[in-house]
Amino acid sequence: MQYFGSAIGILFAYCLVRYREPIGGMIGDPEWAGKIGGIYNVLILCGAFIFFWSLATLTGTTDILFSPILSLFKSSR
Repeated sequence: MQYFGSAIGILFAYCLVRYREPIGGMIGDPEWAGKIGGIYNVLILCGAFIFFWSLATLTGTTDILFSPILSLFKSSR
């Protein structure tokens, strides 16, 4: 089941990047997305994040890939 979910995630990320114009047109252009670069850039960033998350899940390296990010949220006690 892990491989199937990862493959679906990679396919979904590809579709987000490939069809960002129609998807962005359906979503609209919220004000907060303008600060990031527009809805198209938000969709590209989400697609990249989903792709890397799925790839890390597929290979079993989520703890290595996301340890710098997770260390920011852990308390230093």
